[in-house]
Amino acid sequence: MPGGMRGEWELPDVEDLLATAVVVRLPMRTRFRGLTFRETMVFAGPAGWGEFGPFVEYEDAEASAWLRAGIEAAYLGPPPAVRDTVPVNATVPAIPADEVPDLLKRYPGAGTAKVKVAEPGQTLDDDVARVAATRELIGRVRVDANGGWSVDEAITALRAIGDVEYAEQPCRTVEELAQVRRAVEVPIAADESIRKADDPLRVVAADAADVAVVKVAPLGGMRATLELADTLGLDVVVSSALDSAVGMAAGVAAAAALPRLDLACGLGTGSLFTADVAPSFLMRDGVVEPRWFGPDADVDAVAHAAPEGRRQWWRDRLRRCHRLLVEE
Repeated sequence: MPGGMRGEWELPDVEDLLATAVVVRLPMRTRFRGLTFRETMVFAGPAGWGEFGPFVEYEDAEASAWLRAGIEAAYLGPPPAVRDTVPVNATVPAIPADEVPDLLKRYPGAGTAKVKVAEPGQTLDDDVARVAATRELIGRVRVDANGGWSVDEAITALRAIGDVEYAEQPCRTVEELAQVRRAVEVPIAADESIRKADDPLRVVAADAADVAVVKVAPLGGMRATLELADTLGLDVVVSSALDSAVGMAAGVAAAAALPRLDLACGLGTGSLFTADVAPSFLMRDGVVEPRWFGPDADVDAVAHAAPEGRRQWWRDRLRRCHRLLVEE
């Protein structure tokens, strides 16, 4: 791991990581990203707790960045903060429009809401209704398609949905984002085109986005995220990867350390869980406050431990990803 903004620390031995590692399964209130529970792994180090939680379908090469982020948290801790609170958006999954009001009660004081759209099996009418129901209660709305539209579908959908703060990842590729951006007046945000790209700067070179959505775990850590945000030169939104409270602490710490933060961050997903390994980051008056789970923090992972078979699967995965980090 290079020095500079990323900090300096030695890669710990894999057995040291596994000695404190616990695989957890956290139940969710509403199906989100196709999930009804979230499996992840947390472990402790000299600076506190870290999380290793790449989604199960990710290959080891991609998942290893998530391990790097967890190790940074546990062995180096957070970067210096420049703000005491971080504005966050409410998150509206792909639920029926009539369920939106009850869901938004979980986000007191929210000034911005992100609405999931382009859900497989749903229609554009579903999206329009969900966004409209959200807009009635929260004036500033952004939408997230997770790359689910073609260029033509994105253009049609965004014109039908109407005024939004921005559309996040309407299509899969950088070239498609650029085409949509030229065709609509809605600002475009890039998420997967940054965190899953071999060259995240292609988004800037192609003039394909107005906003960069960055996530600490897939980008390899808090300091790597800050470094990339500085290099991109776009408005930045720090978002979660459906993290537990431990992983969320790193996301909030990165947002708190950004020199400039003009947009609400996607760090309010703790309310999607019915249980967590530590007190969740829950919005109050539209913001969350940075908190760090140090080595002596009250993190109760054992109470939410995953079934034994899943524990071994994650331990094997950590070993493989650690081996890739060693080879780097």
